[in-house]
Amino acid sequence: MSSEAIDTQTAGNVLAEDFNAYTLLGFAAPTIFMMLFFGLYTIVDIIFVARGVNTDALSAINIVTPVINLIVGLSTMLATGASALIARKMGNNKLAEARGNFSLIVATAAMTGIVIAISGLLFLDPLLEKLGASTQILPFCRDYLGTLLFFTPMNMLQVIFACLFVTAGRPGFGMMIGVAGGLANALFDYLLIIVFPMGITGAALATGIGYAIPAIAGLVFFCCNRRGTLFFSKPGLNFSVLAESICNGSSEMVGQLATAVTTFLFNIAMMRLLGEDGVAAITIMIYTQFLLSTFFIGFSMGVAPVISYNYGRRDKDKLKQIIAICLGVTGAASLATTTVTLVSGGMLAGIFSPPGSTVYTIARAGFLIFPLAFLFIGFNIFGSAMFTALSNGRISAALSFFRSLLIALCIIALPHYLGVNGIWMAVPLAELVSFIMALGLFTKAAGSYP
Repeated sequence: MSSEAIDTQTAGNVLAEDFNAYTLLGFAAPTIFMMLFFGLYTIVDIIFVARGVNTDALSAINIVTPVINLIVGLSTMLATGASALIARKMGNNKLAEARGNFSLIVATAAMTGIVIAISGLLFLDPLLEKLGASTQILPFCRDYLGTLLFFTPMNMLQVIFACLFVTAGRPGFGMMIGVAGGLANALFDYLLIIVFPMGITGAALATGIGYAIPAIAGLVFFCCNRRGTLFFSKPGLNFSVLAESICNGSSEMVGQLATAVTTFLFNIAMMRLLGEDGVAAITIMIYTQFLLSTFFIGFSMGVAPVISYNYGRRDKDKLKQIIAICLGVTGAASLATTTVTLVSGGMLAGIFSPPGSTVYTIARAGFLIFPLAFLFIGFNIFGSAMFTALSNGRISAALSFFRSLLIALCIIALPHYLGVNGIWMAVPLAELVSFIMALGLFTKAAGSYP
């Protein structure tokens, strides 16, 4: 292909822009906002359950969270791994291949969701027993997960589209449908928990509707919009594309599996030390951590296609410039998040449980220690996403695995010596050590790209 033809295709691609800090943040802003909004409506979901049902129902949600982590992990693995592959091919001007690969990934996600839903419903009770559900909260677990499993294909598709709308150069539209899903979730939480008291089943239905709206909107958009860079075409069964997507996105899968394992360990440790109230308190902390991490997740998702695109073009100078900007933004956001969380811990705990209650007292103590993790979480999230975007799934997966292993070991070991404070210290200590490892790997690899 002639240089003129390549320049013409590049000119029409927003990923080829000469980004500075302001424009890069602007490009990533829709994805950041979408993730922040997703975090907010997830928190609203939890608040409705805690206040509209009871704290046992809140504990039940955390008991079944590992299953949800597995579903999100599979879809995130496919989405991020495929995003790097597709954006790289777009950078190499292989648009037809990119569209076929995109179609294959969406079809794979939908079929995987169907298989998980059927399997989960067939083995629901044994699964809940293995997850540590006590007799007191088992009915809540059964109602919540049993309902939510029906929406598994929609859950996987909405995660896929959230990532690939950015790759398609349409982060704004992805943000709009994500917001629509979140608003629907919050509205139906109110209707199905407060107005029509369906309890935790209503919360699950509301969440499922929140999944379905962006999933259906994404399917319609990519079916009908034939003028964009990405749309559905004949996928073909290409196992090498699936293998590369899975391998390249494996770090995100490792991260979600690790979250599932650490959530399970947190639940077991808190149940042993403080019972159901302790599980409710750790639920508050875990979901608050998720909310406050959404900026870093959204920013990393938003800039990943830009990194992959310039890696595909072999533009070393621009690649280094973009990564330097990303590190600066991550550092500033980390300091701000840590400060705000330490100062407002009492207010955050009080949103979920009334001040003076046992759950509030436990959570309030945790907010004096746990937020130190935010000094390092952002760098660890971006580091893993960056190596995925550079098609180096092995380093990305190693970082995620090591980080997760450290958290698990800290949860197991520290409470034996420090009691409940050891549980709160587990994540900050593990994130610090993971940050040191990520910094070393990044320094070593800096000279080898592209």
